[in-house]
Amino acid sequence: METRRLGRLGHQSSVLIFGAASLGGVDQDRADASIQEALDAGFNHFDVAADYGDAELRLGPRMPEIRDRIFLATKTGRRTYAEAWAEINRSLERMRTDHIDLIQMHAVCDLENLDLVTGKGGSLEAAVRAKEEGLVSAIGITGHTAQAPSVHREGLRRFDFDSVLTPLNYHLSTDPQYAADYAELVAAVQASDAALMTIKMIARRGWRDGEEKTYDTWYRPFDEQRYITAATAWLLNGHPEITGLATAGETRLLKQMIIAERERAELSADDAASILQEVRDYASPFVDMPI
Repeated sequence: METRRLGRLGHQSSVLIFGAASLGGVDQDRADASIQEALDAGFNHFDVAADYGDAELRLGPRMPEIRDRIFLATKTGRRTYAEAWAEINRSLERMRTDHIDLIQMHAVCDLENLDLVTGKGGSLEAAVRAKEEGLVSAIGITGHTAQAPSVHREGLRRFDFDSVLTPLNYHLSTDPQYAADYAELVAAVQASDAALMTIKMIARRGWRDGEEKTYDTWYRPFDEQRYITAATAWLLNGHPEITGLATAGETRLLKQMIIAERERAELSADDAASILQEVRDYASPFVDMPI
């Protein structure tokens, strides 16, 4: 699998990041199988969060064996110093490690939450303390709304985050405002040599009222190999600024994403876009998204 430099952190990160949200609601056997599938495919970057159900607990039993083989990132969604400090330490315990490579401020999707995170007594202060004490190596910011790129750009103005995890897929890029906000974020990230990672690459649309939710994702994902491959090729072949994309929060889709990363060399970004234009119900996942 291709690797890309994770900004100034220097890690040569697999372009597919194991999205451990997929482990939040599965048993240990299924989690172990998915973790091994990722390792066998060349993943060396795992991304989890304290809010992803039992995901950190599912990673824990494998950590003594794999810790020195992976870049480990987690997230705190708490907004106060005290709550975030407690959660960071709880994450270390749950994952059976004494060190996290990247702690991310989770779901910072609007200016109100950015104010809470970066303000006096906010969770960012806990992350800074954790870095000073050697519990974490780097600090990042994440979010998942249509406003995320502009909010993350403002976040970089307030604090020198080491990484940004923001949404990007072909459909989002066709919105002029989103595209403009994303371009400004890219400029800011490159100016500081931070890492830029993405989510929601295979999001097709939101679930419709009354529709059976056949996957663990909160959005309706692509599940046809043709479209998963096209979405991957469009993003990775056309966006060299991206250091990696997080795989979907569904273990059953991991194999298809691994295949897509291998097959994407056969598609230019323009050809991939043409394939995605075939999809009639392609829409933003951020319409009527769950709270």
